[in-house]
Amino acid sequence: MTFKIVNVLIFTLLCQYICAQKKSIEVLDEVIISDTNLKKFSNSQSVLKITDSIISVNKSSLTGLLNYNSVIYFKENGLGMVSSPSFRGTTAQQTAVIWNGININSQLNGQTDFNTINTKDYNSISVRAGGGSAIYGSSAIGGSVHLNNELIFKNLFSNNLQINYSSFNTSGFNYKISIATKKISTQISFSRNKSNNDYPYLSTDKKNENGQYENSSLNFNIGYLFNKFSSLRLYSTFYESKRHFSGTLTAPSKSKYDDLNFRNLVEYTLNQNQFTTKVKLAFLSEKYKYFENFASSFFTDAKAETVIAKYDVNYKIKNNLELNVVLDYTNTKGFGTEIASTTREISSSTLLLKHSVSKYFLYEATLRKERTNNYKSPLLFSVGGNFSPVNWYHLKINASHNFRIPSFNDLYYQGSGNPELKPESSYQGEIGHEIKFKKTTFSVTSYYIKISDLLRWSPTSGGNWTPNNVSKVTTYGAEILMNHVQKFGANNFELALTYAYTVSEDDEKKKQLIYVPFHKFTSSLAYSIKNFTAYYQYLFNGKVFTSSDNSYVLDNYFVSNAGIKYSISSKNKIKLGFDVLNIFNEKYQSVSTRPMPGINYNFNITFNF
Repeated sequence: MTFKIVNVLIFTLLCQYICAQKKSIEVLDEVIISDTNLKKFSNSQSVLKITDSIISVNKSSLTGLLNYNSVIYFKENGLGMVSSPSFRGTTAQQTAVIWNGININSQLNGQTDFNTINTKDYNSISVRAGGGSAIYGSSAIGGSVHLNNELIFKNLFSNNLQINYSSFNTSGFNYKISIATKKISTQISFSRNKSNNDYPYLSTDKKNENGQYENSSLNFNIGYLFNKFSSLRLYSTFYESKRHFSGTLTAPSKSKYDDLNFRNLVEYTLNQNQFTTKVKLAFLSEKYKYFENFASSFFTDAKAETVIAKYDVNYKIKNNLELNVVLDYTNTKGFGTEIASTTREISSSTLLLKHSVSKYFLYEATLRKERTNNYKSPLLFSVGGNFSPVNWYHLKINASHNFRIPSFNDLYYQGSGNPELKPESSYQGEIGHEIKFKKTTFSVTSYYIKISDLLRWSPTSGGNWTPNNVSKVTTYGAEILMNHVQKFGANNFELALTYAYTVSEDDEKKKQLIYVPFHKFTSSLAYSIKNFTAYYQYLFNGKVFTSSDNSYVLDNYFVSNAGIKYSISSKNKIKLGFDVLNIFNEKYQSVSTRPMPGINYNFNITFNF
């Protein structure tokens, strides 16, 4: 299999080299991102981009940012603990996290813990709703979250240092430096967070014990322009965390979890003639140690190492017609005390097409096929259109076939894994309406998803737990996004709203899936004048069921945050900030018997130089 892939790559590269001898007609943009397919082939789906200015005023964790600025629901095992998303009523393993165009969901458990992603290490974060497996592979069923480092090629030198101190003896800082010319661009950032995390449980005499944590992240990104047609870029990130897992209202805990993630990506881009060619090589490493008792030296561990080679060529047949071919090879090795040592090889071929028939209508289509010796992969597709009869209105329609492959834990967990598992499969369709005026953007999207072969871990007759493809799920609902910007003289206002209505039912039981709220609503209002900025955030999560028969319920909750920032220098070189979180001291839980903190405070100071 590997030999055939190499032959195809060599042949395609040779053809590209021959065609590229014609006169060049395209140049690279001043700002370069790696995940270009997010912009090029998402015209028929909803994409919410969260900019650096929004990232800077929110919590440093990806959970905190998206919980208050997107339709994604999160269940969090206490502040700073394991955080799992539910996007359009799907599971955490069915939401893909894409780092600079590379899917980074864990090969061990199939998901990303959103409390292990530091948002301040990225220039922009995008949320792409709906199926994306045809482009991004496994897990992109409910949607995908995209972490992007944007490299700017112009004369630039900037430093940013933010220092935070919060309730529960929580401290943190983030330092970011950017140095660039018209030929080279460099970004380096370092973050460190630490907390006792011993907040009191409201209406009890207990507090969050054994919840302390600390984490560090280091990001290094560099790009070099050989000329106006070609570039070489390196993206590298390192994350280390030590967390004690807090107990519940009824059961104490002494457990501890250490994890280490290391990711590297090298990308070469050649932009000539009608062709844009990208070659990517990536190495991803994830490792954890779990201590049942932090005072003990005994632990269990696991590690996965992944190598990815990707060849991507885009052919602009005409100004309104482009074709993209992606060849991908992935090799993953997994081993540890609880996972049998094994290797998984996956090769894939993807074909993408976009055609702007007129200024009023475009359509796009994607086909993807994977090959591996571990499971039988279906043919994945996505097809959609964008119709704009007038400048201010867009009608978006999309249909897709998506999937999620079994994780290493599902397949190879010692004594429990099931190597006969099939991938989870889904068919879905959506219709979206988007209205854009000068100061307001409004969209409403309705969708329907049918999922089969859903993996469930259940006990056997001998009491051992093992996974099987046992469930079918139907999910449908609607999402609303709105943003309005208004300026009166020196006064600036920005209002943002999101709302999600979600029904996600087990086809056999006709019951709502656990931890999927029927309703989620967020709003934020920001105001600024000269050196002063203020904001207010509001989050409503509807009730969720905590048992499959819907007998047990967690009540809905309302949480509000507010903050101010003041620049004590005319050029915004020093900013002082103060935030009040959970202003009304709401007593709530996003996971049963795991209370979240009441009112708490954060002070921060930012230096720009």
